Amino acid sequence: MKTAKIKALIADDEPLARKFIRRMLKDDREVEIVGECGNGREAVAMIKKENPDIVFLDVQMPEMDGFAVLETVGLERLPAIVFTTAYEQYAIRAFELHALDYLLKPFDQSRFRDAMKHAKERLHQRQHEDGRLQIGALLENLKSQTQYLDRIIIKADGRITFLSTRDIDWIEADDKYVHLHTGKTARMVRQTLSGMETQLDPQKFLRIHRSAIVNIERIKELQPLFNGEQAVILHDGTRLTLTRNYKDSLFELLGKPL
Repeated sequence: MKTAKIKALIADDEPLARKFIRRMLKDDREVEIVGECGNGREAVAMIKKENPDIVFLDVQMPEMDGFAVLETVGLERLPAIVFTTAYEQYAIRAFELHALDYLLKPFDQSRFRDAMKHAKERLHQRQHEDGRLQIGALLENLKSQTQYLDRIIIKADGRITFLSTRDIDWIEADDKYVHLHTGKTARMVRQTLSGMETQLDPQKFLRIHRSAIVNIERIKELQPLFNGEQAVILHDGTRLTLTRNYKDSLFELLGKPL
């Protein structure tokens, strides 16, 4: 009898990362790639639709991070998970604590093959339930230990400086970097916007655009634009755009206008 192939789903917001994983799986005759997606909401929809055996899941993705994907899908429906991450050192410690597979970016072919070998062993031995219990413990661990940043350590020009998060007006995405705007200055740090979002208090900082996070204490007013978007005016006159995808979240936090 012909053995059924392992159905794999790739969920990562970085096209190059998806391409690398796709290339690694291409010649594996035991694996069939059933889809790939670039954000958390798509990942949830595709897991429910395709029912994959294994998901390569990026921890930091737009709209919904990898941990939110797991909670939304529900432990009882979870496939085998191999986490991929670049910056979440606290998450890596948690993965190791709970014996879960992860790939630290940038990973190479050897590391990928090791993770895939381990994942196949778990699948063949039908250890799904053990994996789900470990992921459940991971989520509980992260919930109980979530601590948002009070200050950010910045290394530049051979010096290390500290920036209090309360002094940040807004944060701008720039590929694998972000610009932290404080008054008339901006400091650049190596971090994705999604990664920064997970480390900031969501009661104080909110994503308003795929490339911008704002300190809500700096918002002076909102002005309507076309297609349901809003102009966000900060106290220093900076104009940002609130897109429709994030409008409900802002009004839930600030309250509905009277």
